[in-house]
Amino acid sequence: MALLLSCHCQYSCTSFITSKSNFPTTSINRIHSSNYQKFTTFASNSKCLVTKQKTSMFSLKECALSIALAIGLVTGVPTMGYPAYATSNPINPALSDLSVLISGPPIKDPNALLRYALPIDNKAIREVQKPLEDITDSLKISGNRALDSVERNVKQASRALKQGKAMILSGVAESKRENGKDLLNKLEVGLDELQKIAAEKNRDAVVPKQKELLQYVGSVEEDMVDGFPYEVPEEYRNMPLLKGRATVDMKVKVKDNPNVDECVFRIVLDGYNAPVTAGNFVDLVERHFYDGMEIQRADGFVVQTGDPEGPAEGFIDPSTEKPRTIPLEIMVEGDKAPVYGETLEELGLYKAQTKLPFNAFGTMAMAREEFEDNSGSSQVFWLLKESELTPSNANILDGRYAVFGYVTENEDFLADLKVGDVIESVQVVSGLDNLVNPSYKIVG
Repeated sequence: MALLLSCHCQYSCTSFITSKSNFPTTSINRIHSSNYQKFTTFASNSKCLVTKQKTSMFSLKECALSIALAIGLVTGVPTMGYPAYATSNPINPALSDLSVLISGPPIKDPNALLRYALPIDNKAIREVQKPLEDITDSLKISGNRALDSVERNVKQASRALKQGKAMILSGVAESKRENGKDLLNKLEVGLDELQKIAAEKNRDAVVPKQKELLQYVGSVEEDMVDGFPYEVPEEYRNMPLLKGRATVDMKVKVKDNPNVDECVFRIVLDGYNAPVTAGNFVDLVERHFYDGMEIQRADGFVVQTGDPEGPAEGFIDPSTEKPRTIPLEIMVEGDKAPVYGETLEELGLYKAQTKLPFNAFGTMAMAREEFEDNSGSSQVFWLLKESELTPSNANILDGRYAVFGYVTENEDFLADLKVGDVIESVQVVSGLDNLVNPSYKIVG
């Protein structure tokens, strides 16, 4: 993949986000009462992960629910008896065994999340991938002990590759097997090079080589996917569907910022795990729906856009003159196909892990009306802040909103966007051939 031009900045591209705290694995009821203000702030922020309303105020019912949900999570007190996902029963079982939900450090890197989300079942390639991903945590160790840990990671990956090479190749689609062999050969050479880098204590050279090797691994894993792995339910089969992945570049003009003039965000959309949601977005991109649209919310919690001018809160299909809405779509870890039309809490899947979690800074998801699961249309948001209620691997957003992609380049600059900044263009740079039933080709 060609290197994407960085943001046009006065200074080098650095992260402007605030520090993040990990969620404790103890019971949420143990959180000190001094954190109450943080949770009420979250309640104020989280109430608008729903579609941006045309009125300036939310209903009392909606605001009260948001606050009660946050307070209920902190104190364990019952919340108000509105829809099923807002009652006290679903919340407490989901969080009382929080430690069960967290197995090891949460994965926050968007590219790693995308690699793990591929619909493959090949243990051998995963055993090569994991120690390479673990290098990121090894480098957090102080001093030369970090490089010693990296050496162990590389040795583990090299051993796994040698032992599992035949099994890895057997999992590659037959039409792509020669390419797979070439990638594995490059991976083997690169592992030897990384081993030497670690032995020489050349810390600065570790991350670029790690990224290169993981790109080889990811390419092999992508070659293991042979066709689309399941049938979309019949009632959604004629909608625009992304049967695979696509990459888009979103170019934003940033106003009143001396450090950033404009920025191009690269976003990978995952149609394997959210074909309806991702397909809907790609179809709108090809209609140039978002071109010239302003950022409509930027509060440090999320960045949101997609609310068109006029009374409509979503996309009006010119061919039908009716709003186009899509169902809530959630892929659960271990399932073969997504669930539609209900949150995981409504389904009673309190401990289920989503295939595309809200783990990464710049996680992209579909906004919807708070009390209507199947009301997504054109409004999308990117999660910025990891607060006490949205920690990686254990948050209240997973299973309630449909994640369908991640910002993989320049994601830190999402934090600099403000209301009124303009999306100059969104363009599909790869994967458009994975879009089926495109409505933008229809007259209107």
